[in-house]
Amino acid sequence: MSFPRGVIVTGGTGALGRAVVGQLLERGARVAVPWRHADDGRALEREGAAAPLFGIEANLALPEGASAFVEEAARRLGALDGLVLAAGGWAGGAPFDLSPPGEWEAMLRTNLDTVAHVCRAALPHLRKQGGSVVAVGSRAAETGGAGMAAYAVSKVAVHALVRVLALENAAHGVRFNAVLPGTIDTPANRRAMPDADRSKWTSPEAVARVIRYFLSGDSAPTTGALVPVDAPA
Repeated sequence: MSFPRGVIVTGGTGALGRAVVGQLLERGARVAVPWRHADDGRALEREGAAAPLFGIEANLALPEGASAFVEEAARRLGALDGLVLAAGGWAGGAPFDLSPPGEWEAMLRTNLDTVAHVCRAALPHLRKQGGSVVAVGSRAAETGGAGMAAYAVSKVAVHALVRVLALENAAHGVRFNAVLPGTIDTPANRRAMPDADRSKWTSPEAVARVIRYFLSGDSAPTTGALVPVDAPA
C-alpha cells in the first residue's frame, strides 16, 4: 500500500484534524469525518462539494454511534484502509484529589472510549485489505502531567491500546502507531494560555505531516510505535 485510498479522520473538524484532512485530500485520498454540531456538518458539506470529503453525524462515545458511523463511512469511501484517531479533549488543572466530580469519567469517555469503539468497528474493514491506523496520544501523558491525572491516564490507555492492537493485527496487515504531540499551536490553546511561550509549540500542519507519513507505505516496517512530535515547527 503506497497511500490509503479511503481514510476516516475522527476529530476532523478540529484544528489538527482539519490539517490532516487537507493533507490527505492533497494526496488523493477519500476522507470521512464525523461531526456532532450542525455548523461543523454544514462546513464539511461545503468543503465536500469540491472534494471527496464526507461528513457524517455521529456520537463516537457510544458503541452503536461509532459502529453506525464506520459502516456508513466505509460505504461512502468504497474501501477503508486508513484511520486517524484525532478526536479527544483536555480537562485538568487541579491535583487528583481535588479534581471536579465527573472529570475522570469524562476524559476516559472522550479520549479512550472513542478510540476503542471506532477501532472495534473499523477492524473488520481494515483486515480485508490491510491498512494503517494512527492515534493521537500525548507527550505530557508519558512525561508526567501534574494536574491532569484523568487526561494523562486516558491518553496512556490509548498508548497501551495501540501497542496491543499492533501485536494482534500484524498478521492481518494492519499497522497501529501513535503520535505524541506536545502543545499544538491552535486557536483554542492560544486562548487558554495567552501568556505561554508559543515558540516551543508545534503547528498542526507539522503534526499532520507526521501522521501522513505513518499512514503511507513509507512507514510500512513500523507498527506499535509511540512517536514524540513536540518540537517547534
